[in-house]
Amino acid sequence: MEKANLIIILGATASGKTKLAVQVADALDGEIISADSRQVFKRMDIGTGKDLQEYQIDHKTIPHHLIDILEPGERYHVDAFKNDFYKAFESITQQNKMPILCGGTGMYIHSLLQNQTFTAIPVNEELRNQLNLLSKEELIDQLQSNNHKSLDNVDLSSKKRMIRALEISDFLKYNQLEIIDRPVLKPIVFGLKNEVEITRGKILARLDQRFNSGLIEEVEQLLKDGISKEILTFYGLEYKFIVNYLDGVYTLDELKLKLGIAICQYAKRQNTFFRKMEKDSVNIIWLDAASQTNHLKHLVIEKVLEKTI
Repeated sequence: MEKANLIIILGATASGKTKLAVQVADALDGEIISADSRQVFKRMDIGTGKDLQEYQIDHKTIPHHLIDILEPGERYHVDAFKNDFYKAFESITQQNKMPILCGGTGMYIHSLLQNQTFTAIPVNEELRNQLNLLSKEELIDQLQSNNHKSLDNVDLSSKKRMIRALEISDFLKYNQLEIIDRPVLKPIVFGLKNEVEITRGKILARLDQRFNSGLIEEVEQLLKDGISKEILTFYGLEYKFIVNYLDGVYTLDELKLKLGIAICQYAKRQNTFFRKMEKDSVNIIWLDAASQTNHLKHLVIEKVLEKTI
């Protein structure tokens, strides 16, 4: 039996993922690969929670990948992440070091664990617009009349997923999907989980810190740099709410209140997605995020050293 060749540390926002990943990387001679859909963008530091100082330990910097690789305004998607991940993974393993995937974008992590080849299929906006006009029942009828294997096990409760399934099927009618030979992943997955009230407290405290560190000014500078309000809104809650604040939609107090609530709701959705991953047979070893980081590090190392796959 082979040892794990990939450590994954996931969790909702403000759960302490990066701090733990850095400790583990230092102990196991590892390098970190970010699984965050927004930290890929340069000059978007405070709003995306890069916390780059956390990669410093004992007067050295733990190597990290997939952070600051794109300019603001560019688009990033699951398939691009997978391509970038495997480049980083192979680079790290060729140095006989341990890759540690760390982040909260569950869709990115899940795409690796499920080996979802269909992420390479491009979006068809015209088809999506047509399908969006249909009811769930009409979409189900279309799915049932289409016997392509890509439609097996489609989540019929999600209109978005049914539309994506039909989009995939339509593409495969006329195109051959290129199968890329990837390294085999043998992951061990750890999840950080807090009580709801602890998560809420950490989110609000960190949000206050980010306002004090210049979160609003960061958004103002991005707008000055020519990044459109529409693009910034697409990049997530912090940018969306601050753009609205700058447009006079909210007062500063309303901004802080509404943004705090929205981030807490986002953390809840992250945890829901992680539970979905477990239903899809992803084995997550849950750790108490309220524990001391040093204690968590020893638990992770113990499991990694004993784990055979």
